[in-house]
Amino acid sequence: MLAARIRRFLTEEDWTFAPHERAMIPGSPASPEHPRRRQIAYGAIAVLVGLTGGLGNAMISVNTTQLQGSLGLDPAEIAWLPTVYVMTNTSINLLLIKFRQQYGLRPFTMIFLGLYALLTFGHLFVRDFWSAIAVRAASGMAGAALSSLSLYYMMQALPAKWRLKAVVVGIGIPQCAIPLARLFSPDLLSMSQWRTLYLFELGLALLSLAAVSLLRLPPAERKPAFERLDFVTFILFGGSVALFAAVLGEGRIVWWTQAPWIGWALVVAIPMFAAALAIEHNRANPLLNTRWLGSADIVRFAIVTIMARIVLSEQTFAAVGLLTTLGQNNDQFGTLFVIILLASIAGVVASAVTLDVQKLAHPVMLAIGMVAVASFIDSFSTSLTRAPQFYVTQAVIAFAGTFFLGPSLLFGMTRALQQGAGHIISFIALFGMLNAIGGLGGSALLGTYQTIQEKTHSAAIVQSISPTDPIVAARIAAGGAAVGRVVGDPALRTAEGGALLAQTATREANVLAYNDTFRLIAVLAALTTAYLAFLLIRRGWRERRAALSEATT
Repeated sequence: MLAARIRRFLTEEDWTFAPHERAMIPGSPASPEHPRRRQIAYGAIAVLVGLTGGLGNAMISVNTTQLQGSLGLDPAEIAWLPTVYVMTNTSINLLLIKFRQQYGLRPFTMIFLGLYALLTFGHLFVRDFWSAIAVRAASGMAGAALSSLSLYYMMQALPAKWRLKAVVVGIGIPQCAIPLARLFSPDLLSMSQWRTLYLFELGLALLSLAAVSLLRLPPAERKPAFERLDFVTFILFGGSVALFAAVLGEGRIVWWTQAPWIGWALVVAIPMFAAALAIEHNRANPLLNTRWLGSADIVRFAIVTIMARIVLSEQTFAAVGLLTTLGQNNDQFGTLFVIILLASIAGVVASAVTLDVQKLAHPVMLAIGMVAVASFIDSFSTSLTRAPQFYVTQAVIAFAGTFFLGPSLLFGMTRALQQGAGHIISFIALFGMLNAIGGLGGSALLGTYQTIQEKTHSAAIVQSISPTDPIVAARIAAGGAAVGRVVGDPALRTAEGGALLAQTATREANVLAYNDTFRLIAVLAALTTAYLAFLLIRRGWRERRAALSEATT
């Protein structure tokens, strides 16, 4: 009896649709006309599930220092929490696409949202590393379904003529999670440390579960989709991507050459990835269409997308990292992240309003070019730089981060649909992997470069400091005088003065290293912008030459 009720609860409703209302792709909901009230409800649920999918991981990512102490974890252990989210989120996308084609999106969402809520509730009573890992893993799986749900609910909220704009808005909603988490998570932490964060996360999961249950999406057309080899590919491909994510997420924490498991992870991941591609290359109905994924157009798309994700790490790693090094914390970032949130929303709106399916590469090029300019301006930071000096540049980068994402997604989807609906699975798997791995790779690259540059600048600064230099001696004496009231021993006061000078040298080395990182981002963004401009100019020249050739024949 209970099993029958569960099946009825998960089963999608039986609707009748006009031909123009049917979905183009099996597994996607139909697009009937809805009354205004239902459209508003669909829009509200789109925002709710989109933020639920992003906020859980965002609140962990922006509070790793505070959570490290309250959960009793070391830096390597706390870094596993956002890394595990990416590992499961990227891998499960491959399975989700065929699951919703065969069973519908609703059962997948209800199962993993329920699991996510259950594990989060259990973690409230067990302050344990492995329970925290389980919550993040379930969050990643639920997040994969919620990001799709946000997009589909937004498509129901807007009229049929605005369906593509709805895609841009739906994919942009989860991108607002990090600035939102920066704004209110410090207050949550101050209430009851880590438990309040998890209670809030649990509440969002339960609200999303209730909302999705009360207002269902129009049912999708379903068909048998799974084949036995799909599960072999999923294990090989998903496992290899998860291992790559683990290496990128932990490499700069445990350091690349100091942890033997990094080498073993790559030794396992690379053959697994190659085996998955080899299996798919020879299948009649591949899960990953390797021939299409290896085409020049898609390779160029992959290069640009992953470079965009790397340079957009400027905001989450470089700018915040510099301010944190200079003594700032979440409590002092309020105005900055209000500006970033507003700029992110403006980027989503501007992208939707200006969307032109004939010129999808142009907004991507503009967004990356804006990052190049903003990063170059940030590269002139000093030890006196504070959050207000970043208001304009970080607003520009936040705008660019949401402005490029929708057109980038639509660019790949249109190329996939031109080849046939079956290519959508390959594209969604590629797009999810590029964005997730690109984000982790960006933080890994920039973090490694900043660490190396800090050591270089620190060595240069220390080498130039001589105790016999009158200026250095005066600084040491001034530092000793500052602690003179509590330290009576002259030798100890001199040692304390030297320690304060060493701290100042380390701070200045970090500032110089972050400036080098900003310049690296500016160079990478400028090169990517130039590459896109070259591709657009070449395409225009070829089109003009083809038109001239047709006119002369």
